Amino acid sequence: MEQFITDVEAYAAACGVKPTTVVQRAAGVSGAAWGRWEAGGSCTLVTADKVRAYMRDNPASPQDKDAAA
Repeated sequence: MEQFITDVEAYAAACGVKPTTVVQRAAGVSGAAWGRWEAGGSCTLVTADKVRAYMRDNPASPQDKDAAA
């Protein structure tokens, strides 16, 4: 789970958004879910797979971060 959290945080930073935004867009879960995961909770494998697929299919680009600034 730690690697998943790290990967989502890195992707979010590269896109210029918050990790909660990534998981909401990717898996339709609430932003509160992210807080629970950071606090030591875990998500289902189905949810993790959805988030990873979203990040893979929507790579961060330099303009993403510039647009958020």
